[in-house]
Amino acid sequence: MKSICGLDCCEKCEKRAQCGGCAETDGRPFGGKCIAAECIKRGGTQAFEELKKDLIEEINSLEIEDLKVERLNLLNGFFVNLEYTLPGGQKVKLLKDSDVYLGNQTDRQNSDRCYGIAADEKYILVCEYGCMGADPEIVVYKRR
Repeated sequence: MKSICGLDCCEKCEKRAQCGGCAETDGRPFGGKCIAAECIKRGGTQAFEELKKDLIEEINSLEIEDLKVERLNLLNGFFVNLEYTLPGGQKVKLLKDSDVYLGNQTDRQNSDRCYGIAADEKYILVCEYGCMGADPEIVVYKRR
């Protein structure tokens, strides 16, 4: 069965039993929001493709060293919602585990660290981290 966005993410997902399925939950897997389903329900596939294109342009316009995004993928929040240590020592998560975001991971040149990108219609998060998300640092967190 295809999901609202037309991808077969439901068929491939190991956590489908926990989420309930895209079509069955009207695009609210895990009780959260899926950026693809929400956008497609409002404006169709064309609107979703336009959103991805706009986000890629916005992210690349940040001119972060070694960061060039060419495509964005759907990513579950529980997979990309890292915990960051703020300057005062507080620990914080910036995303929602139950939501599905657009994002990607890119390697930093001459480094063992990566950039992680997660975005929705309101925010863009760019972070840097080591192997398996170790020692994450916020690079940019901004309202769109």
